[in-house]
Amino acid sequence: MTSSKVIPRTENRWRHDPGQPLLAIDEPPPYAAINPDGISPYLLLCEHASNRIPRALGDLGLPAAERLRHIAWDIGVSALSQYLSRTLDAPLFMTNYSRLVIDCNRPLDAPSAIPDISEATEIPGNIDLSAPEREQRIKTLFTPYANAIARRLDLLQSQGKRPIVIGIHSFTPVYLGRQRPWHAGILYGAAAGFGQTLIRELRSEGDLTIGDNEPYTIHPDEDYTVPVHADARGLDGALIEVRHDLIDTLAGVDAWGDRLTRCLLSASKEHG
Repeated sequence: MTSSKVIPRTENRWRHDPGQPLLAIDEPPPYAAINPDGISPYLLLCEHASNRIPRALGDLGLPAAERLRHIAWDIGVSALSQYLSRTLDAPLFMTNYSRLVIDCNRPLDAPSAIPDISEATEIPGNIDLSAPEREQRIKTLFTPYANAIARRLDLLQSQGKRPIVIGIHSFTPVYLGRQRPWHAGILYGAAAGFGQTLIRELRSEGDLTIGDNEPYTIHPDEDYTVPVHADARGLDGALIEVRHDLIDTLAGVDAWGDRLTRCLLSASKEHG
């Protein structure tokens, strides 16, 4: 029987011996599947739903105020994605851990997959990770989530269906001191026709500023969900980004949930 030396918490409370489990038996699993048998053509994904950090990693060296900021999760999207799952009757797969531990919408070789710095904040618990430490985060959190989505898409496609992949995200009103003008944005790659349909539907909702591949763009070096789960399979797919101060209350979630439900239902009539 072999034994591994556990790094004393007093030495480094956010480093973990990869010879020990990353998640304790009483902690949530890597992801949650909500309404997995929903009949909507949409498959909803929420990769940044939680700011939870495994207990084994402590606080990653961050004070509580930083762990509540947008760097740790997409504010409002857990509630918004569950709202859409209910109104659309759509399957939803949500991560249960912070993107600061590992980002499930990043290729594994991207520096931002396990960031040393997010915005202007250093993440002490991610600096100088060993290869075994990185691999443990991948195997424990990233791979189960990615594989669950792939299995669901395989099943739906084997049944002759063409699911539409939608990632639900939010963004900060101000980024590195710059005010952002958009209320929401639609990000797309190969499925430009579907992306433009969603943009048109949102703009028809009223006096809204909707970004067209803004405030971000989809790129295979920096994104995983759309390039892998949608574009590589020849499926329609997009990320919906909502400014987080618009969905940080239940009233905001209700308003944007209703709006996005209308737009997605209309878009699916053209592309479903």
